[in-house]
Amino acid sequence: MTVKLTKTELRSQQTRLTQLRRYLPTLQLKKAMLQFEVLAANSQIAKAKEEFFAARKKAEDFAKLLGDPISNLAFFAEVQHVKKRYENIAGVEIPILDEVVFKEADYFLFDTPAWTEKAAQVLRQMVEMREILAVLEEKKRALEKELREVSIRVNLFEKVLIPRAEENIKKIRIFLGDQQLAVVAQAKVAMRKIRLKADQRAVNDH
Repeated sequence: MTVKLTKTELRSQQTRLTQLRRYLPTLQLKKAMLQFEVLAANSQIAKAKEEFFAARKKAEDFAKLLGDPISNLAFFAEVQHVKKRYENIAGVEIPILDEVVFKEADYFLFDTPAWTEKAAQVLRQMVEMREILAVLEEKKRALEKELREVSIRVNLFEKVLIPRAEENIKKIRIFLGDQQLAVVAQAKVAMRKIRLKADQRAVNDH
C-alpha cells in the first residue's frame, strides 16, 4: 500500500506506531503466560497418563484373577455423566473436571460374589483417570490453539506492522525534509534575485 507523503500521514503513522508499541508488551506477556500453561498442561497429562496406565494394569490384573476379560466387567463402571466447568485462564476457556458420575450397577449385593464391590472400585478408578486425561487433553488443545494465534499476532507486530510504520515514518520525514530544503533553496534563489535587481536598480540610478 502506497503511503501518502504528507504531514497528516506522518502524524497518523506516528500515532499508529505508538499504539503498536504500547500493545505489543501485552501480547508478549500473554504469549509467555500461555507457554507456561501449556508446559504445565503437558506435565499434568504425563502424570495423569502414568496414573491411568497404573489403574488399567490394576484392573487387568484383577480381571485375570477372575478369569474374565476386563470388557466383561465394564458394566460396573458405566459413565452416566461427566461434570465439568470452564474457567478463564490467560483469555482461554479451560475445562475443569468436577466429577465423574457412574450409573448404578444393576445387581443385588447379596446375589453377587464378594469381589463385586472391589471390581467396581478398581474399574471406576481406571475410568475416572481416563476422563481426567481426556479433560486435560482438551485443556491442552485449547491453550495451544490460543498460543498459536497469539504467536502469529506477536510476529505480525514485531516483524511486519512496527517495522512498516517505522519505515513509513522515515520515508515521509525524508520526503518532507527534502521538500523543506527545496523551499529554503528556492527562497534563497528568490532573495538573491531580489538583491541583484535592487543592486542593478541602484547602479542605474547613479
